[in-house]
Amino acid sequence: MSSQTESAVPAASALPRLVLKPREERRLQAGHLWVFSNEVDTSATPLTAFAPGAHVAVRSSGDRFLGHAYVNPRTLISARLLGRDPGYPPGKSLLVHRLKVALALRQRLYAAPFYRLAYGEGDFLPGLVVDRYGDVLVAQLNTAGMEAMKSDVQEALAKVVAPRALLWKNDSPMRELEGLQRHVDAAFGDMPATVVVPEGGVDFHVPLAGGQKTGWYFDQSANRALFASHARGARVLDVFSYAGGFGLQALRAGAAAATCIDSSATALALASATADANGLDVELLEGDGFEALEALVAERRRFDAIVVDPPAFIKRKKDHGKGLAAYRRINLLAMQLLDRDGLLMSCSCSYHLAPGELVDAVQRAARHRDRFAQLIAAGCQAPDHPVHPAIDETRYLRAFLFRVTDG
Repeated sequence: MSSQTESAVPAASALPRLVLKPREERRLQAGHLWVFSNEVDTSATPLTAFAPGAHVAVRSSGDRFLGHAYVNPRTLISARLLGRDPGYPPGKSLLVHRLKVALALRQRLYAAPFYRLAYGEGDFLPGLVVDRYGDVLVAQLNTAGMEAMKSDVQEALAKVVAPRALLWKNDSPMRELEGLQRHVDAAFGDMPATVVVPEGGVDFHVPLAGGQKTGWYFDQSANRALFASHARGARVLDVFSYAGGFGLQALRAGAAAATCIDSSATALALASATADANGLDVELLEGDGFEALEALVAERRRFDAIVVDPPAFIKRKKDHGKGLAAYRRINLLAMQLLDRDGLLMSCSCSYHLAPGELVDAVQRAARHRDRFAQLIAAGCQAPDHPVHPAIDETRYLRAFLFRVTDG
């Protein structure tokens, strides 16, 4: 499939036009996929004329074809590009091609079919997320444009992967911003309640319809492996553990003991089932992460390696101040539990938290405890979550591993 070049003269698209204001095409030409509502020439092509999810041909003020896209006049991001070749309009054929390209990357990276198969803009599939669990798929349609292509998405997934079951996990809050209802239902096949995901020598019991997000946090797989590689002989604390990904993998790698903290009894039950099935002995503590850490501090507990992997404390830009304070506090609590010459992995999935701010949060915690923190490794999302270089929002996960000694 060829791409539109700057000098080529594009064929006319049969789709309705969405015309941009003068010079607003520069970001798209640099590779970005989004069109913001204030970039559209609404006198030439009123956004209100389009139904949410409608397909359009995006054109510059000079009538240069920039790409095919879908539109949502209700949102700040008013259009998202699906392709730059005028000969390939949106539809099942384009989706099949994109999914084949995405699958080829995962097959190159992973020996077993357990990964994020489609990562939205990172795979030129804006609004679509698909996780693969062997022959079972869990998918999210997070935009009105992808929702409008639901039947094409389903047929494309069936053609490219041929799964025995597909679950629509359409419960993301993003759908409400797009004017869509949230729901979870099976598209086809016999969907199991849980699946087994092999990772780091552990067979994890993972929920699907009843799990968080799309079931398993594949984005942390590389960071779990990094943490486990340093955990031999350590007393490990896994905070906000979900189903025990960090703690149980550390045990398999030779950790002396592991304690997992999570507020969800269901998640801890899965961690317990995984531990039993793999012959691992783990301590499970149910409770709010902050409160549980405070209780452990009061008990004068000590650990040699701690991982703090909280939910996003900063979901919107306006939450930055309050969220940054939460990151500082949780890392300070972890620091109080860390024994001399210990390891701390601090994670954040908040896009609005700059990497340097998380490092600073750990540094402040270390100084508050009169300790010295050395940054020894930095991690990011796993390669099945490929970053689109022109879209910084696709780069959201930060993980920093520190060695902490006495001051």
